[in-house]
Amino acid sequence: MTTQVPTNKANAAPRWSWHNPSLRAWLYQLILLAVVGWAVWFLVSNTLANLAARNITTGFDFLQREAGFAVSESPVAYRSSDSYSRVIWVGLLNTLKVSALGIVLATLFGSLLGMARLSPNWLLSRLAGLYVEVVRNIPLLLQLFFIYALITESLPRPRQALQPLPGVFLSNRGFAMPSLDTVSAQWFWGGVAAAILLCIGLGHWARRRQEREGRSFPFWRVSLIVLITLPAGLVWVMSPHAALSVPQLQGFNFQGGTTLSPEFAALLIGLVVYTSAFIAEVVRSGIQSVTRGQWEAAEAIGLSRTQQLRLVVMPQALRVIIPPMTSQYLNLTKNSSLAVAIGYPDIVSVVNTGINQTGQAIEGILIIMAAYLTVSLSISVLMNLYNRRMALVER
Repeated sequence: MTTQVPTNKANAAPRWSWHNPSLRAWLYQLILLAVVGWAVWFLVSNTLANLAARNITTGFDFLQREAGFAVSESPVAYRSSDSYSRVIWVGLLNTLKVSALGIVLATLFGSLLGMARLSPNWLLSRLAGLYVEVVRNIPLLLQLFFIYALITESLPRPRQALQPLPGVFLSNRGFAMPSLDTVSAQWFWGGVAAAILLCIGLGHWARRRQEREGRSFPFWRVSLIVLITLPAGLVWVMSPHAALSVPQLQGFNFQGGTTLSPEFAALLIGLVVYTSAFIAEVVRSGIQSVTRGQWEAAEAIGLSRTQQLRLVVMPQALRVIIPPMTSQYLNLTKNSSLAVAIGYPDIVSVVNTGINQTGQAIEGILIIMAAYLTVSLSISVLMNLYNRRMALVER
């Protein structure tokens, strides 16, 4: 037999009474929404009035006009007679290029540093710790200035360029190296993309096979062979007359081949050096989150130290590593905007030039914000999908 507690309807607040918490919550939200709406209206109307008073036009029509300025380096074809929309696209591609390379290199270098900090070798662990503490506590902008000055001031002029390898020249004008012709280079990078996709599928199959049959697969050796042979084979088949362009000194600079500018090299090195110090701490904390019993169990079944780390420890540590690693990837991408300080033509640099020429400051800033917002959200979505895949499935 159950007893019901009688409710005191006399003490219950009426529906439209101020003492009703639900009604108060709705009123507070409506007031807050009204205040935000008024602030937005005030800012927009005030901005439009000031622009009209100074005879400054608004809108994005300027994107179709001729840019009229050159860009020092571009992944795609660009001429100064192209439109502002084209030069902004070039700047965005430059930002994506340095960010993607920086993420890959910082992940590799930072992971090695993080494992070095846990090394039983006293000297190696102390050196890694010293690197992390020094680099993290120096502002990135100062590091970029230092690296850029180091490249432009310490390296010799093109006529006295260093030649560490045949066809490779290091000078204060950049790093010149041999390259394939345009058509062959397209087939080569297409082969690289295909090889990466094939390696991803191969890794998925190898993992499923090991879970099903208990047999390991030499994934890294096979992947290395695929990454080397597939692009080379594709170029050999699809472009049999491929020519290798070797840099040659002509006048005051090198002609032919491909050249990494001092600005690009300084920005890439600075981003990798700075971000890898933070990634090292993320990796170290992730590995330390795995209990000692997991190491001992892996050792008990006869796994080597490398196999213990790769097969037992890292899959568990990734669940701790991935969320803060996502933040480091986002920081690296946003920190690439400091390229404007050393003259690398990223999206911030080219849009700033466009603002100085057209006076469309608000539209230019909105373009930069939209570009970084889109890239950052894309990275977040991809890393969240990977994190969801690596997360433990509760039963």
